[in-house]
Amino acid sequence: MYTIKTIFKRTLLLLVLSILVGINEADAIYPTDEILDMALIYQGGTHRPDWTEDELLPYVTHKFADGRIDWFFDSFLFFEFTDNWKIAFGYKYGSQNAKKTDWEWLLGRIFEKGKSLDALNSCIEKYKGIIGKPKFKHKIVLGIVSPITGQTDWGSLDGEALNFNNQEHQTKATKWYLDQLITKFNAENYNNLELTGFYWLEETTAKCGDLPKYISQYIHEKGKKFYWIPYWYAQGFDQWKDLGFDVAYLQPNHFFNKDILDSRLRDACRTAKQLGMAVEMEFDHNVLYENEDSYYARLETYIDAFEKYGVFESSSIAYYSGTKAILQMYNSPVIENTIILDRIANHILDRRERLSGVETTKNEENQVIVAGGKGEMRIFGEVKDIKVYSINGKKISEGEKNIICPSGVYIASIDGKSQMVIVK
Repeated sequence: MYTIKTIFKRTLLLLVLSILVGINEADAIYPTDEILDMALIYQGGTHRPDWTEDELLPYVTHKFADGRIDWFFDSFLFFEFTDNWKIAFGYKYGSQNAKKTDWEWLLGRIFEKGKSLDALNSCIEKYKGIIGKPKFKHKIVLGIVSPITGQTDWGSLDGEALNFNNQEHQTKATKWYLDQLITKFNAENYNNLELTGFYWLEETTAKCGDLPKYISQYIHEKGKKFYWIPYWYAQGFDQWKDLGFDVAYLQPNHFFNKDILDSRLRDACRTAKQLGMAVEMEFDHNVLYENEDSYYARLETYIDAFEKYGVFESSSIAYYSGTKAILQMYNSPVIENTIILDRIANHILDRRERLSGVETTKNEENQVIVAGGKGEMRIFGEVKDIKVYSINGKKISEGEKNIICPSGVYIASIDGKSQMVIVK
């Protein structure tokens, strides 16, 4: 809960930033990293999905409502901050701080066979044979477990008991963990994955101070990049460059609270652009269209804002979707969940083609979407003539955009152009 004093300070900071950086948005730029669209995957804790091939599939590829399939996110951030809210891998994320043995346990979870990174690599390999080899290599960012300031019972390295009141000890433990991640990743020889960098778990510097600056030096020595995603006006967010991060994504924190005005997204886009930050898109399971109190419209507002303020055009984007919202949307029979992911996927494919020269299967001439849902077919867009036939040529509907029909294969003739539609 923010106090009046805190709100005043943050309002004053925004005013100062506007003065120092300048109001002219044309003079400011978003960063475009080699990572364009990064999906956040919470992985490791026993309360998370196993992240098998099937669970990762809707993040690796996207199946559009009209049946097209293409590669989806170009990069993935695997990280964890708690094991079932008991063991804390970051400040205040559990009832007890993780010790060295817990860090080692998490390492084992990250590199478990048939799950996580291993499953992602094999999922990509499988779909190379279905939709063709991607013209990019999927990038991986791995989370760094936080050496929590004040912890004195972590364990020992090289016979020395580490005390995390000592910044040198914090740095030593973090370097050890980074070495473990790099060594284990390289040993797996993932042919479809490239380790690009590491992610700082703490979303504010309130507890860790300037520790990231010293971790950054080691990461850069290893030839990797350092990523951060501070929450809205978190302590240190405007000092992200001085802290040694290569890319920082600003959290708008708009989706989760309906009392927060849509103008927050405008402010987030402008602030990120002025500070040279990237932006995070945010949603969770509440986005599902079929929920009684759905937050679907709030995700639409994010997409609208990102379109209006040029985020899709020129900024790297991190995609927070709770623990598994995209998986839930993929498994939902409600077409609207596919339609809104279609909007995001079309932007991803457009910018990938524009910035990376990757060809996509998007048909620019056809803005009509024919979607086969569970027991129904729906047609979106401006059309003049609609006819739907069974697979044996029997006309079952004419002029209707919403058609109730049994599961099966149908032929939809839209303004003289025909396509096959599968109804679940």
